[in-house]
Amino acid sequence: MPGLDSSASVDQTVENIGRLPPDVLAETCQQILSHLQGQARGVDSAEISDKFQKAGIQLDKEALQEVVQFLLLTFRSTEKSNLSADVLVARLGEGSSKWSKAALQVLHRLWSDQGTLVNTHQEVQAMLSIGQLVDMQWKLGMAVSSDTCRSLNSPYVSLLLKIADTSGQISQRSFEMTIAQFHNFYSQFKEVAAVLETV
Repeated sequence: MPGLDSSASVDQTVENIGRLPPDVLAETCQQILSHLQGQARGVDSAEISDKFQKAGIQLDKEALQEVVQFLLLTFRSTEKSNLSADVLVARLGEGSSKWSKAALQVLHRLWSDQGTLVNTHQEVQAMLSIGQLVDMQWKLGMAVSSDTCRSLNSPYVSLLLKIADTSGQISQRSFEMTIAQFHNFYSQFKEVAAVLETV
């Protein structure tokens, strides 16, 4: 099974997974499986973090990312190796003695129910391994001054992009551009959209 940098990291991640109530673990795995089946564009770590906090589980951002990444890689490698749910659970148990019985039962049940759907989608996805734009937000602003210039009075557009990379992690990118740059960006984006509609 895929691991992190060391067995200590794996054990810590497995312990964090074991701290999750079965229903929260099932929801987290379901979101990951939905992505792997092509039903969701990515795995939203912020949404998962909110679920953990509501369940009273406090994990820092890095620990949360390790849990999500571990589960994502586990399901992916299980699919690539075409393993059954029984073999998945056996290999996880061999990889770390820190697994809770409840967590292994959740993983077994979900993989038994949905493993074939993941396999089917991953075959198609292998042919199309590019990131996807999940969301784009923009706002218009006015720069009135800076450290080097007392009076700018120039408008700008601030963009926030949410992008799901090929591993399924959703990341945010933000940048600013002048109005002229934004018009150029918009026209190019419109051309790309028109081309994609013809495919």
